[in-house]
Amino acid sequence: MTTQRIAVIPGDGIGPEVAQVGVQVLARLAQLKSLPLSFEWFDFGAERYLKDGTILPDGFMQKLRDDYAAVYFGAVGDPRVPGNEHAKGILLAMRFELDLYINLRPCLLFDERLSPLKGKGLPHLQLIMFRENTEGLYTGTGGTFKKGTPDEIAQEVEVNTRKGVDRILEAAFHHAEARGLTKVCMADKANVMLFGHGLWRRAFAEVAKKHPKIQAKAMYVDALAMDLIRQPEAYQVIVTNNLFGDILTDLGAALTGGLGLAASGNIHPGRVSLFEPVHGSAPDIAGQGKANPLAMLLSGSMMLEHLGHGAASLLLLQAVSEQVKHGRNTPDLAKALGCPVGTTQEVGAEVLARLELLTGA
Repeated sequence: MTTQRIAVIPGDGIGPEVAQVGVQVLARLAQLKSLPLSFEWFDFGAERYLKDGTILPDGFMQKLRDDYAAVYFGAVGDPRVPGNEHAKGILLAMRFELDLYINLRPCLLFDERLSPLKGKGLPHLQLIMFRENTEGLYTGTGGTFKKGTPDEIAQEVEVNTRKGVDRILEAAFHHAEARGLTKVCMADKANVMLFGHGLWRRAFAEVAKKHPKIQAKAMYVDALAMDLIRQPEAYQVIVTNNLFGDILTDLGAALTGGLGLAASGNIHPGRVSLFEPVHGSAPDIAGQGKANPLAMLLSGSMMLEHLGHGAASLLLLQAVSEQVKHGRNTPDLAKALGCPVGTTQEVGAEVLARLELLTGA
């Protein structure tokens, strides 16, 4: 079986801490299930950037395309680099240059004690969000005129292409069909953004016709955000543009336990893709053992599924679920769960022990 090489980029802040746990768990799971995975570490991040100016070396993107099956990413962001130039040149560059057009964000509730919504439990909060990842307002298209004067004009241009909109919509419908789900909701602001979001609205109607067994619903994003608080159980798969996806996925994370459990995949089906927790580098708690490694592990579970190891992906998902319910957890979860507090490494070690039991090792 061909070895699947995984590029590990731990990055900044708590990134190295959660990445260490992630790789420890995935490497052991690979042994237990005879998965052909190998992990190779790269030191790209603030330390390297401040040391010698390297963000990503020339040819690295092509190396990823040619030689690697996935990127397992920690976090970037460091107060010593106020403009975050290195972060833009690492994470955003990979999203755009590798054309990772699907930002896939599951928002799954593992324990009812973590839900801030009264009367909403596990059956109500099982959301899958598809955020378009390569267009919208995050392309850097725009500029300023008369900068720094009272007459300054700043423009940020939203980019929407028919190709880009169609493919993220198709991805959402295919995901629903493949998992036996029945509802796809698209969020836009077509009532005021007539051109770009008018395209989204027309494309959604046309794509929905190709998937007649799926209940397709288009909503304005403000109405959807309100309704997610009121009746999250009405939604299964949500698809939207880059900016609205950024906002709605954080809302979904808050409804299901916080950023410590928020995983993501930056995906182009059939190509090298990137998997990362969405909690950021959190430099204020770096090195204190407080970082929650579960989002990194859940991102690893998503990576396993992308690589064709569905059974192993589900095992890791089950181990994390059991850890949340019955184990020690980091401070961000422990108070709500009423459980003992564990360090980053201790939580990782308990997940590893659960995997050993689940596999009969």
